[in-house]
Amino acid sequence: MSAIGQNTAPATGGDSKHPPLRPGTLYLVATPLGNLEDLTLRAIRTLRECDLVAAEDTRRSGLLLKLLGIEKPLLSYFRFNEARRAEEILGRLRQGQKIALVTDAGSPGISDPGQRVVREAIAAGFRVEPVPGPCALVAALTASGLDTEEFHFIGFLPRKSGRRLRKLESLSTLPCPLVIYESPYRVAKLLGELANVFEARQVVLARELTKKFEEFLRGTPAELLAALASRSIKGEFVVMVAGRSDDEEDDGEPDENEAEQGDDPEARPGGGQTTVEL
Repeated sequence: MSAIGQNTAPATGGDSKHPPLRPGTLYLVATPLGNLEDLTLRAIRTLRECDLVAAEDTRRSGLLLKLLGIEKPLLSYFRFNEARRAEEILGRLRQGQKIALVTDAGSPGISDPGQRVVREAIAAGFRVEPVPGPCALVAALTASGLDTEEFHFIGFLPRKSGRRLRKLESLSTLPCPLVIYESPYRVAKLLGELANVFEARQVVLARELTKKFEEFLRGTPAELLAALASRSIKGEFVVMVAGRSDDEEDDGEPDENEAEQGDDPEARPGGGQTTVEL
């Protein structure tokens, strides 16, 4: 795993192909989902050349840097200290520092800390540069077998059951796949909710992405719930729900022909009398 760091030449100030990092710039560095080999060469170079790494979890990011043979100062940046840390990061950018922002895994700002400091850095006139790479939703969706022309990314659903259910119901008419992040502790609950709202839809579960035990499970919500019932549930999940199909029930909504008949009382069964079926 550490071979990536060993085989990557240390920064020497940049060249025509790889210019050095710019002072006063915030770099959003995507980190591996689980497999260190997913880390890009550009990400490694950015981590080598930056002045500071702002990390969601300094312990995990410190381990990553150690595997790469990189020593850098670390600054914790997570959900509950975002406001204070964002101002500190802006102060360092004003000093001309080059700062790499990383999360535990994947791309900063995608259901992970980063969005606030990005907004504030842009508002303050600083350059924000993405260093793209691993992203769980992209990795999962491309291997799901579902339509990828268009999709709706939800991230993590609200924790309260009522809000979760209302959110899912509001999205039930979308014709494109839904992409949801879920923890192993709540994935069974989510499948139960999906069974109520998307009973016959195809659902794909992706877990342990890019790791040794990476797995994709496909089926209806009920089928997947049954499959998970007899096993230990581990790993973070990306849950993808197929979009509404053309032949799915319209839940009582009249089609175009029915709507036209409804506008003309004489066209109704019973010659103008309203027919009520019980």
